[in-house]
Amino acid sequence: MSYKLGILDQSPIFPGTSAFDALQQTINLARHAEEWGYTRFWVSEHHHAEQLAGSSPEVLISYLLAQTKSIKVGSGGVMLQHYSPYKVAENFHVLSNLSPGRVDLGIGKAPGGLPLSTKALQFGTVNDGKDFEERLSFLQKIIEDSVNETHPLAGIKATPLPSKKPKMFLLGASADSARLAADLGIAYVFARFINSNETVLEDAARIYQSIYPTGSFKVSVSVIAAPSQQEAEQLRGDQKIVKVHLKSGRSVTVQTLVQAELFGKQSGESYEIEEQDSNIIAGTPSYVKGILTNFHENYGVDEFILHTPVLKEAERFRSFQLLSPLLTEEDHFTGQKKAFIN
Repeated sequence: MSYKLGILDQSPIFPGTSAFDALQQTINLARHAEEWGYTRFWVSEHHHAEQLAGSSPEVLISYLLAQTKSIKVGSGGVMLQHYSPYKVAENFHVLSNLSPGRVDLGIGKAPGGLPLSTKALQFGTVNDGKDFEERLSFLQKIIEDSVNETHPLAGIKATPLPSKKPKMFLLGASADSARLAADLGIAYVFARFINSNETVLEDAARIYQSIYPTGSFKVSVSVIAAPSQQEAEQLRGDQKIVKVHLKSGRSVTVQTLVQAELFGKQSGESYEIEEQDSNIIAGTPSYVKGILTNFHENYGVDEFILHTPVLKEAERFRSFQLLSPLLTEEDHFTGQKKAFIN
């Protein structure tokens, strides 16, 4: 296989279970992801979300690093609009000192929640969320210990400085964010599970690779693998991507129509709601990997970060196992003989 595979886990709270159960599942999945040959394991940041337990990636990352030995662990991602770049750098420098060479710092531009949680996160600060590029650039300089002498904070260091710096990634779903990552010289992850428009993906890949040809271009995709095509498609169901388009021009992706209505009302702006097909790649392991191979060849994708939106615990776990980078086509052909082992 000429590309790598990673996992994005949002710590879903399955029906009839608790946040404790969800986090235990995340720990279990991270341990198995390491055994199955996945390159990295990322956790997300969602606020005031009753169905997701992952609100503090930095805290969860530290625990996952302690529970694993070699897999890279990181954020998918830290929502930088809410936080001081300096504090983010401190957090990830501590993590990098605890597990040198294993820490990924993925940065996202989205709010990670509804307007009410955004107001709570930014309560008491002067922040309108419009200085993301400046924050990202400053964060990069702090991580690289290269704050310019003319900067108002010249001389600042985010201690403890690690022997191996955390690797930075920008997460986005547009050609503009791809351009920003390329201009800054950092890795880029296109969130196809949020924006499945093929033209936008193509533009993002072209722009990023033309500006930063030695950079790393990754794609996060929604996938569901099952022993049969029929079961995979049944698990996929009729899931949708729900977008809220605000009068100010901002668009936000949420999980449900109920969340979309809440977001619109809490924003204080006029809004429109749009439903789109989720475009989940569902099928047998061979089918899914065939689709990923096409993306790899067409857009130069060097790694896929797999997101599996299935609210069935065993089937979700099995999907990641079936797509294990260590499983060969022969394993799949003989009935996934290595699969279904907890």
